[in-house]
Amino acid sequence: MQKVLLVFLGGGLGSCLRYFFSKLNPFWSFLPLGTLLANILSCLVVGFVAYLLEKHFFKHDIRSLVLVGFCGGFSTFSTFANEILTFFKQENFLEMGFYLFLSIVLGNLFLVLGMVLAKYFLAFF
Repeated sequence: MQKVLLVFLGGGLGSCLRYFFSKLNPFWSFLPLGTLLANILSCLVVGFVAYLLEKHFFKHDIRSLVLVGFCGGFSTFSTFANEILTFFKQENFLEMGFYLFLSIVLGNLFLVLGMVLAKYFLAFF
């Protein structure tokens, strides 16, 4: 039951932050920046926390709170998929490809960056 409450708390916080990110859509951008930023930052957090969990720096309850709850509520694959479909329906294939590329490449880079940052974080402790 404790893990369910941790997922609930983390998910609520992540979802609220995701809501605020969804309002980020500058007039000059042709990409859905709110979704892109939320997903990329979520990858950074996942990389950071997963590395620290692997090194037993945190208790496993942090996994439920941060990885499952917060990152699950903060990142959004369904919105990303819908935005890709919208680009496709509007025949904006170049923008769709660019958004796919950025999301996948930056997501993976930020995941690795999170792990690298966690490694250096552990060097101080």
